[in-house]
Amino acid sequence: TGACEHALVVGGDVMSSIIDYTDRTTCVLFGDGAGAVVLSPAQPGEAAIIDFLNLTDGTGGPSLCMPAGGSKRPASHETVDQRLHFVKQDGSAVFKFAVRMTEEISRRILDRNHLAAADLDLFVSHQANRRIIDAAASRLGLSEDKVIVNLERYGNTTAGTIPLALADARRQGRLKKGDLVLLASVGAGFTVGSVLLRWGL
Repeated sequence: TGACEHALVVGGDVMSSIIDYTDRTTCVLFGDGAGAVVLSPAQPGEAAIIDFLNLTDGTGGPSLCMPAGGSKRPASHETVDQRLHFVKQDGSAVFKFAVRMTEEISRRILDRNHLAAADLDLFVSHQANRRIIDAAASRLGLSEDKVIVNLERYGNTTAGTIPLALADARRQGRLKKGDLVLLASVGAGFTVGSVLLRWGL
């Protein structure tokens, strides 16, 4: 709109504040972290955001949530005693949705821009689980050298994962000006989103 010359987009979460450290199925997955990206307007013909796509499937709400602490179930002795102020997830349901929808949203955004996965220079997925990233990349036919994974360094930092992965890819020389990049993310709700772009630095 021309209202500003540059925008700083920040994603960050302190997951340790809502993790149940007696639940070994979830506590080992998450990390605290933040990442940021600077967005600036592109001139015609310059590298830019090409397209984006977001979808929501509310049936997945119970599969990944914090059951209490909001307006529906405010804090009480009962909710605290039942440990309902921590992240709860159905790992199998989340895994299946994440693999299926990461592939689906990636194909949809590529198809509507008349591109194939082979055209990508880099695929940057939400860093929730290595098996999810590997399975989705394999279904898309992407080789390992086109996929960034840094989960082992930070854990799942939720909103920070994609900016952190972009920063690591840039540091490693795997992200260069003009590269065609696909970002894909899944999350609670369930939600899924993707951004197709040409890298501008």
